[in-house]
Amino acid sequence: MTEFSYFLPANILFGIGRVAETGIHAKRFGRKALIVTGTSSAKKSGLYDKVRKSLEDEGIATVLFDKVQQNPLTTTAEEGAALAVSEKCDVVVAAGGGSIIDCAKGIAFLAVNDGDISDYIFGRRESGNALPVIAIPTTCGTGSEGNGFAVLTNPENGDKKSLRCPAILPKVSIVDPSCMMTMPPSVLSSVGFDALCHCIESYTAKKSQPFCDALSSRAISLLAEHLPALYRHIKAGAAATDESLLESWEAVSLASTIGGMSIGICGVTLSHGMEHPASGLRNIVHGRGLSAITPSVTDFTVRKLAEERGKNPAKEKFARVSSLLGGGGILDCAQKIREFIESLDLPENLGALGIEKADIPWMTENCLKVSAGNLANMCVDVKKDDIARIYVEAVG
Repeated sequence: MTEFSYFLPANILFGIGRVAETGIHAKRFGRKALIVTGTSSAKKSGLYDKVRKSLEDEGIATVLFDKVQQNPLTTTAEEGAALAVSEKCDVVVAAGGGSIIDCAKGIAFLAVNDGDISDYIFGRRESGNALPVIAIPTTCGTGSEGNGFAVLTNPENGDKKSLRCPAILPKVSIVDPSCMMTMPPSVLSSVGFDALCHCIESYTAKKSQPFCDALSSRAISLLAEHLPALYRHIKAGAAATDESLLESWEAVSLASTIGGMSIGICGVTLSHGMEHPASGLRNIVHGRGLSAITPSVTDFTVRKLAEERGKNPAKEKFARVSSLLGGGGILDCAQKIREFIESLDLPENLGALGIEKADIPWMTENCLKVSAGNLANMCVDVKKDDIARIYVEAVG
């Protein structure tokens, strides 16, 4: 018998040129917007000016917070929230990649909640309040526009963990594929692999369910067909705006949002659980960290499934993932993921990213601390010694 629940009130506006509608939708939620961006990319691409103009055309005043970097810090969210409060902003507009959107969510939360954000992240305190968020993603990876998660890193101890709150689910997410076209190839490859991991992990998770299964498997198919080819074209110097690439930009943008929505319902599993300690420790680019860990996690999972007696739906799902990536069955799955990684020129081990074997004890303990829910969401049992062994293999 099947039993599940599905509730995700995400308002996704998808399409080329829809970023121009930002002000029209934001005015429903406030009259003064904190625009959250990275340090320079939104200005260089012209996106910041487009967003600001759209808001101001609708009579919305704007304040800029442009201090967000990769693997956003809890302290950065605190600084942004203090600015939002002092400027009396009543809506937060995030224009950028997943780090910017996640930090904007943290800002929106802290602007109306007191105390240490770590208490909320670890469940010691709860709140269902936040300023409304408008999300405009510029990378096709995290899918943060489609869920109520905000991954933040505590700079004092390296803990990288999600703030989870329905109130930080964006009120409107404008997914405009033209906003993705300024990504350099290295960013496209890393964020695209993150999107693939979201889809695979939510699809094979213990909390998986039919609606997300349908969405995730479709997104895996889109990424398999379009991401490596799009990456090759951009790497070779093709103009990102070339009309022949439009279908691929739309496909990877859609797949990324689907992945974010799916993990919002079904969660992620061991690859993300083990990557967060690595990037929390060494400030690694998230998608590159995942590429170094996911094949070893897949090998471990497939072996455990093969040892199990009885029916486990994850066996068929890993076989399906393999098939979507061009493989012949479950035993090919890890290899097909490795080939996908190679096609994107991503690193194949943590050693190449600065992780040393001496880091493994701390990362293992931190994984158990910050990622307990991810481990519990695995389709097979995972022990502390398993995590350590996978790290050893992934370091290379």
